[in-house]
Amino acid sequence: MKLYSYFRSSAAYRVRIALALKGLEFECVPVHIARGNQFEPAFSAISAQNLVPVLEEDGRTLVQSLAIVEYLEETHPEPPLLPRSPCERARVRSLAQLVACEIHPVNNLRVLHYLTGVLKVTDEQRLAWYRRWVTVGFAALERRLAEDPMTGAGFCHGDSPGLADICLVPQVANARRFGIDVTDYPTILRIDACCRELDAFRVAAPENQPDAE
Repeated sequence: MKLYSYFRSSAAYRVRIALALKGLEFECVPVHIARGNQFEPAFSAISAQNLVPVLEEDGRTLVQSLAIVEYLEETHPEPPLLPRSPCERARVRSLAQLVACEIHPVNNLRVLHYLTGVLKVTDEQRLAWYRRWVTVGFAALERRLAEDPMTGAGFCHGDSPGLADICLVPQVANARRFGIDVTDYPTILRIDACCRELDAFRVAAPENQPDAE
């Protein structure tokens, strides 16, 4: 199993957590997004969007972080990252997608570069853009987690880490990196702290990757 990854990529971070939770060994192939390595011909040949993560296994090439995580869930079902009941599975997926589909896409590196490089916004305006969408998303996520009895004491759902936690922790890390005050989201912070105590989340963290700077 081979994972094309960038240490700061939230999407790649999600897949690294999932692999670690499943106890799966893999070869990490760094792709330095900030330096433009994703546009090199060898990587473009396997990623039409020039994005990480990409997972290769048994001659198959898989892209998009949530699709990769669900593939791992289906091919390596233990420990489970999704609950058993359809309703609870839908809840967990919706929490994960709130982060992966609503917050992250408008704040990833290529969007931020477009804002400054093409639209010529200032660094202050770019940061305001980033903070706007993170705070809007986190406010909604905090409310959902705080008000729902299915939220666990330490995780987004129940008593074990799952798909929603896999998405939440990288987004909190990014928010801190951009200097966002996250103290207004106590439930998110509680879950983030609990997750980061687990070995799987520690080994997947950006600072522990072979390409970390």
